[in-house]
Parts: sequence; C-alpha cells; structure tokens
Amino acid sequence: MTAPASPSSGESTAEHSAKPSGFMAEFRDAVTLRAFGLVLGVLLVQIAFVVSYVGAFHSPTPHRIPVAVAAPPQVSGKIVARLDGLDDDPVKAMAAPSAAVARSWVLERKTDAAFVFNATGTKDTLLVASAAGPSVSQTAAQIAQKIEAAQKRQITVTDIRPPNAKDGRGMTPFYLVLGWVIGGYLTATIMGMAAGSRPASRHRTLIRLAVLVPYAIVSGIAGAVIVGPLFGALSGHFWTLSGIGALIVLAAGTTALALQTLLGLLGTGVVILLFVVLGNPSSGGVYPAPLLPSFWSAIGQALPPGAGTTLVRNTVYFSGHATAAALWVLGLYAAGGAVLAWAAAWWRERRQNTPEAAELR
Repeated sequence: MTAPASPSSGESTAEHSAKPSGFMAEFRDAVTLRAFGLVLGVLLVQIAFVVSYVGAFHSPTPHRIPVAVAAPPQVSGKIVARLDGLDDDPVKAMAAPSAAVARSWVLERKTDAAFVFNATGTKDTLLVASAAGPSVSQTAAQIAQKIEAAQKRQITVTDIRPPNAKDGRGMTPFYLVLGWVIGGYLTATIMGMAAGSRPASRHRTLIRLAVLVPYAIVSGIAGAVIVGPLFGALSGHFWTLSGIGALIVLAAGTTALALQTLLGLLGTGVVILLFVVLGNPSSGGVYPAPLLPSFWSAIGQALPPGAGTTLVRNTVYFSGHATAAALWVLGLYAAGGAVLAWAAAWWRERRQNTPEAAELR
C-alpha cells in the first residue's frame, strides 16, 4: 500500500515544476531588474572612484600656499606683494613681525612655510615643516628658489619639523586614519548584513550603536599599538592616539549605520562615496589641500578622512595646534550619526505600523 504524499513533498514538486527551464529562462530569472540596478550602481561607483582620484592627483598645482614673510619693514611689503603677485597665485604671503614669530606660525600651522629675509647679506632662509606634507614643503622651496634666482640671492631651505625617521614621507597618519575609517563603516555594514539580523528597529539600532563603542575603543588602542610600540612610526602619544582612533571609528561607524538604516542598500553606496571616493583623495594624505584642485581642497576637512588625518598629524608633530576644527567635525559625525540612525529606525517603525502597511501584511 502506497503512503499518500506529504503536503510538503507535493508543494516541493509543484515549485520545481514551476521553475523556468532552458538557458533563456534561467537568464531571465537571474538577470532581474534588481540585479541590473546593483551592477549599474557598482559601475557608477567605480567610475566615480577613478574620476575622483585622477582628478585630485593628476596634476598637483600650488594654490595660495600660506607663507609668512619675516623682513625689515622697508622691504617686507615689497616681498609680500611680489609673492602675492606671482602668476596663478601659488602662494598667499603675510608679513610676520619677526623671524621667531614666522617660525612659530609654521609650527602652529598658521602657515606652511616662512621666508626669512637676510637684511645684511644675500643669503635668505625658507623654513618648512615636511611632517605636515613633504609635497607642500618641496613646492614652496621650488617657488622661493625661482624668485631668489631672479633677484640674484641665495636661499637655504631648513626643515624645522621633519617626520619621524620611521614615518617615511609622513604618510603614517593618513594610512592609520584610513584603517580606522574603513573599520568603522565596515563594522556597521556587517552588523546590518549579518545572517539573521532583522530590519533596524529602535532597540536594535541602540544595540548596534552600543556595540560600536567597545569596537571603537579596541580599534583605537590597536591602531596606536601598531604605529607606536610595534613600528615606532608615531611614538609618544599612545593614549591620545587611542582616543582619536576611537572617535574616528565612531564617526565612520555611526554615520554608516545611519545612512544604511535610512536608505538601505543605497546607504552603503553613499558611505563608500563619502569616505572612499571623495574622502580619501581630499584628505591631504597624499597631497595637502594647497596642491589639490579647488573642489577636493574645499571638501577635504569636512569629511572624516581629512579631519582625522589633520588631527593625527597636528597632534603628533605640532603639539595639538589647529586641531579644534577637526575635533568638531569628527564629533559631529559621531553624535549626528547616532541621532540620525535612531531617528531613521523610528521613522521606519512608524511607516511599518501605518494602517496601509498593516493591510499589505
């Protein structure tokens, strides 16, 4: 006697028979409008990546590099006017009352270089701080040497704040911040995509935000260990760098969580656009702002990679000068991202609980 087929096996057979057969049918089933949209989105991000990086780096040109001028009053104005009058505005000169003040302006990040005029001879000095970006220091030196050659004077370039011996060309702050930013937004993305995770609710969003805090703390300490005790590239600021790292990770993580909660999969694309496509080339890590085109120069310090790079560099090499703006930017991303994530989760819950949504369920 044959046992009757179970409902589950009958349903399975019906589903199997309903599946498309043949190559074209499989093709239509695989290449859906959603799949096409995702591939198109990846292509657009790829194109934007190439355009952004090539656009920012293909032809670094100096534009209004801040330069202090220390010279006697009778010649100071002429030198400032001569520098400001150069073709294409490569520098922005400002008179300093003394050589000591001009030097302090470089170390306090008010200027990128300082021109010290020798009133008793023909040998002048250009003070630079290559730890802030060797490209700007080299460019400033080249501009000064051209001017001095035309005036039949000699110039000596003095680097008053070079990067640490194990920091190479001063790129460690950029790579450190890049790792922190990537870790922050990838962690937020993974929490949203993890198997079994439900659509973000207010409670689940608070849980994810809470998880980001210990992750950020551990990430900050780990980064400080790598650049400090492990490689000795940025030594002497362990706990300060740990705190900065935690703030950067939180800024990237909460912002990513907010955008993904608000926009879904599209939010991940926006995160990549902000932090990678636009944020990295404009950060000042490879070429500082005075060498970047105007668009990248304008947005760099308003995004976490740029603010983070400036904060780390100026903390390690310049005694924390000119870091307030970067701290505000990162703090606003961290706090604003958390608030927006919770608000987006609340908005999604409210939409799901409307009478129209209930009827659809």
